[in-house]
Amino acid sequence: MINSGLCDRAGRRVTLRPVDDDNWRAVADVAPRDDQRAWVPALAARYLLLTMRSDVWTSLAVYADETVVGHVMWGVDDDGSRWIGGMVIDAAEQHRGVGRATVRTLADWLATQGHPIRLSYHPDNTQAAALYRSLNFHPTGAMEDDELVAELPR
Repeated sequence: MINSGLCDRAGRRVTLRPVDDDNWRAVADVAPRDDQRAWVPALAARYLLLTMRSDVWTSLAVYADETVVGHVMWGVDDDGSRWIGGMVIDAAEQHRGVGRATVRTLADWLATQGHPIRLSYHPDNTQAAALYRSLNFHPTGAMEDDELVAELPR
């Protein structure tokens, strides 16, 4: 479990845990708001399949106290940089600080590994851009597919 001690606005402790036999169904069912489907899949199940079929990505369940409320994944690029990707917070759990706590928790944990931390987001996803900027991620000017790459300064 990755636990930075951060809570959402309701005071629930946000932790990141391995996806396992007990929680994979709840993680697979995580669904964003309809207006976010241009940037993330309709269900987190797609990310779970990606991590099962890839040596790069590792899925984590996002918990608020003991309830699965989202999915996030992390990976290691060829240059050693650590990437945060595939974050989906369930539509019913958004605007409560869960996404912010998730990114901070994972970024803090990845930072202990001593490599650059990056993520990417679609230029039209203004909510993601604002969240990542507020957490000190800065655009690098690079693009990954059709997404802007941002990096957390060390």
